[in-house]
Amino acid sequence: MDVTVAGGGPAGSVAALITASAGYRVLLFDDGPHSSPRSGRTAFKIGESLPPAARPLLRDLGLLDGFLAAGHPRSTGTYSAWGSEELLGHSHLFDPYGHGWHLDRLRFDAFLRDAAVAAGAELRRATVLEQLGSRLIVRERGSAAATELHSRWTVDATGRRCVIGRRHGRRRRQDRLITAYAVFRDRHPAHPEGQEDVEARTLVEAAPHGWWYTTRIPAGRLVAYLTDRDLVEPSLRTPEGFWRDLARTGHVYHRLEGYDPASAPVPRWAPAHGLQLTPAAGPGWVAAGDAALAFDPLSSQGILTALLTGARAGQTVAACLADAGRTGAALTNYTQFLEGIAAAYRRHHAYAYDQEQRWPSSPFWQRRRRAVKTMPGIA
Repeated sequence: MDVTVAGGGPAGSVAALITASAGYRVLLFDDGPHSSPRSGRTAFKIGESLPPAARPLLRDLGLLDGFLAAGHPRSTGTYSAWGSEELLGHSHLFDPYGHGWHLDRLRFDAFLRDAAVAAGAELRRATVLEQLGSRLIVRERGSAAATELHSRWTVDATGRRCVIGRRHGRRRRQDRLITAYAVFRDRHPAHPEGQEDVEARTLVEAAPHGWWYTTRIPAGRLVAYLTDRDLVEPSLRTPEGFWRDLARTGHVYHRLEGYDPASAPVPRWAPAHGLQLTPAAGPGWVAAGDAALAFDPLSSQGILTALLTGARAGQTVAACLADAGRTGAALTNYTQFLEGIAAAYRRHHAYAYDQEQRWPSSPFWQRRRRAVKTMPGIA
């Protein structure tokens, strides 16, 4: 096999699309959640914001028309209570690329996998367990036995698990950020007159020990709380505790008017801290998406970065396969590309958290102020 791609999310699917389109034999392994709902739970995958800047990339990949036809709800901007209690708006009205989107992630990911298959990649429902030189140890879905296959190049798009890259590089964790989130089934699909734009924006609200955000998505209303792992109160893990903390907010709670607290779902949990893999590429392998760079959700750049790094990883692998003599330069260019993204993220992250000064004694905000002071040109 010329290329194996471990992970069928946005980064992996785009990497498979690029390499298959270049004429190489590509296996795309995917073992993630799919569109069929699990019993008693809303079918949903967190990571739902796609900014307007994704439009030209989707066009370049030949995916824009199909994506627009899928009808993902538009995002017209954000509202935020950050640095003060006042709710301020940021509109996409003047963005050169237009509006963004609130994605149905399961459907979006399936769309990208289908595009990779249409380009010639073979999709296999399996988990990549590890890489040993040019050999990959793989377990097919539904099987207890592992099998072995050989591949000239591997793209690690296994997300924060970083199955392959963690054996080659060091992962630097930014902080201890974690998210508790719940999807409230939407009982009121029709918006009151004049509320369409309000509902089309994500709302962000800072709190004493973290921050909240909420947005309307196809599955209902998503509400998420971000804090550090060691600051999580045990009650937050229950529907009652999640709702009680939510009720202490001002603007986010207002968006939950009409929802019954008794129907609050059990909150789910996910890591949300920033991560960077160094190095993120080497002979025979490259990392893309969250395996290479994972961002704090405040950036709203996670999916866009996954698409960008997936495309660049695919181009890098294709270049190395086309001319082995270019491998060193191609890998250097790729790692420099990733470092440029990471440096810009760190600057914007430090600036954003430095804008909130209302709770000077809070450990959550103290930690981020200390991090700001270590950033060159920020302190």
